[in-house]
Amino acid sequence: MKNSRSESYAAAGVDITAGYRAVELMKAHIARTMTSGVCSDVGGFGGLFELDVKGMEKPVLVSGTDGVGTKLKLAFLQDKHDTVGIDCVAMCVNDVICCGAKPLFFLDYIACGKNVPEKIAAIVSGVAEGCVQSGAALIGGETAEMPGFYPVDEYDLAGFAVGVVDKSKILRPETMQVGDVIIAIPSSGVHSNGFSLVRRVFGVGEKDISSPVAELGGKSVGETLLTPTKIYVKSILNLIDKATVRSVSHITGGGFYENIPRSLPDGLSAKIDRSALKILPIFDLIAKVGGISERDMFNTFNMGVGMSVIVKKEDADKALAALKETGEDAYIMGEIVKDDAGVILC
Repeated sequence: MKNSRSESYAAAGVDITAGYRAVELMKAHIARTMTSGVCSDVGGFGGLFELDVKGMEKPVLVSGTDGVGTKLKLAFLQDKHDTVGIDCVAMCVNDVICCGAKPLFFLDYIACGKNVPEKIAAIVSGVAEGCVQSGAALIGGETAEMPGFYPVDEYDLAGFAVGVVDKSKILRPETMQVGDVIIAIPSSGVHSNGFSLVRRVFGVGEKDISSPVAELGGKSVGETLLTPTKIYVKSILNLIDKATVRSVSHITGGGFYENIPRSLPDGLSAKIDRSALKILPIFDLIAKVGGISERDMFNTFNMGVGMSVIVKKEDADKALAALKETGEDAYIMGEIVKDDAGVILC
């Protein structure tokens, strides 16, 4: 691409040479994510991945796509761009793992008002870190400079992941039974959902969110909100190997009331013990400052539970031990009951 340049395009606001520079800066980050299945290098028209299906009778591909949402406003405000990529990967791979699938590869898409190579590389460094945490290879992506569509200092970030699982090992909620145990795996914070409400509550962009807050252990609201979404891939894969897992729910937008029922069969509900929940301080602060009801909080945020796992009752202790092996401070938060409510918080 030594001779690729366009003065006319640059005059219109698109600097294609900045794109080449950004790719060069990304390469070291991308290299961290390489796995044995990768068959292509950065810069091609498509990312190639050789699927290893040894030991699988009927391999099934599982895909998931998502973005970071308006949490990006916090990154713009604090001029910190090296963690939102983790959020982007997490929102995709945490969905894929709910089927029991192992993530294979990831592709990202960045659209910006102005391509600042160092900023783009910082974003991709976070994407690469998320891929490393989930065991996925970053095999491609796209950076689109779109002057006049995005402000020069803003961008959007989205992506998708593809995983694989043997058909016989896909998690089957229909095997669930009354008395099965519901295990909570803690979140790292708000993750990447509900930020339209969060921004309104704290007046993001209008009020100071950089001062230390006692309720948050001395951290600022801005720092706390920008905490990256936790990636649960390795913990869930280890759990599936060690215990009988009925289903897994990624607690994203819609909170408990929307996400847990997605992994329940008809006629059964999740009875959650409210007193057992380890709610993070940021959620208490959001409810207090925003005057938000408990019902709305649990129908919007993860409330400190990033993943809900339902296991066979007899495997509860085994499941908790398996999660502890991977550093998870998991705990029992409820049980499955015969009911059509979906979620019962009591």
